[in-house]
Amino acid sequence: MFFEGSEKRVEVFVSSSTDPLRLLGEKFWAKIVASANAKIVSKMSNDFCDAYLLSESCLFVWDDRFLMLTCGTTTLVDAAILFTEKLGRAAIVSASYQRKSEYFSHLQTSCFNDDVLRLRRYLAGAAYRIGHLDTHHHYIFTSDSIHPAGVIKSNSELLMYHIKGAAADYLRCDKQSSQGIRDMLELERVFVNFTFDDYLFDPCGYSINGLCGDKYMTIHITPQEESSYVSIETNSDFEFCPFSALLSKLQPQSWDVIGFNSTIITDDFPPYLLVASCILPLNDNDTVQFNQYQQLTSEVLLPERL
Repeated sequence: MFFEGSEKRVEVFVSSSTDPLRLLGEKFWAKIVASANAKIVSKMSNDFCDAYLLSESCLFVWDDRFLMLTCGTTTLVDAAILFTEKLGRAAIVSASYQRKSEYFSHLQTSCFNDDVLRLRRYLAGAAYRIGHLDTHHHYIFTSDSIHPAGVIKSNSELLMYHIKGAAADYLRCDKQSSQGIRDMLELERVFVNFTFDDYLFDPCGYSINGLCGDKYMTIHITPQEESSYVSIETNSDFEFCPFSALLSKLQPQSWDVIGFNSTIITDDFPPYLLVASCILPLNDNDTVQFNQYQQLTSEVLLPERL
C-alpha cells in the first residue's frame, strides 16, 4: 500500500491590527482545512496555541499566525488562498509556502509552479528550489512582506527517508498502539514537559502534536516499507529537543534538516555523509538552511516486480 507522506507547508503571519486568529473559531478553520481536502481529527489548546490533528498532518493556530502541513494528494494551496480571500490581502504581513519532492509527483493534482502562479494572484513574492532535482529537493515561495522589525521566528524540520530496524518494524506491525509508539520513541524524554495529542491511522501511520508554552512539535510517520517517510518540526531549542535521539531510533537511510532562522546542530547524529547544503537568505530578517545527509553504510536493495 502506497501513501504519499511528503508534505506541503504553509505559514502565514497577520498584522497586529487583525483580530486574533484563534477567535475565528473551529468552524472557520474546519472550512480552511476542508478546502485542502482534509478534515480535523482532534484538537488541543493551551494559552498560546490551538493545535489540530488532521486526517493529513496538522494545523497550528496562534493569535498572529497559523501553520498548516498536509500530505497525500491534498491541495494546501487552496487553503492558503481561501484564508487570504477571507481576511483580505491587507491582513497578511508575510506568508511562505513550501513543498518537497514527492515519491510519485504525477499523482498530485498540481505541481509547485502551478501553485505559485495561483499564489501570485494574491501575494507578490519569490520562489526557490533548494537541493538537486535528481534527489531530495524542496520548493519555497515567500511573500515580499517581512515581519515587523525585531520579530524573528525560528523552527527546525527533520525529514527522514527509508527507516529501518526494530522501531520501523513495530510501526508496520498490527500490534502497534499510540502509547507504544510514544514509549518506543521516548517522546516524553525528548520533548520534556510537552502535552501531546496523537492519532494512529488504520492500517498504519501515526501523527502527534505537542505543546509546551509557546513551543510546538509535530511528528508524522508514513511507515510503508517501499516509501517510508517521517517528518518532525518544532520551534523548541535543540538542546531540549535532540533530533539525534529520533535518528538513532528510526535509522533512516537518508535525511534532511531544514533550519529557519536556526542553527543546524549535528552532535550525536549517526555516522553520516553530508551530501549537500544550502543557505538561502529570504529577506533582511529570515534565512533558510538546508542540509541533506545519508548514512555511511551502504544499503542492499531488492528489485521490485511491477
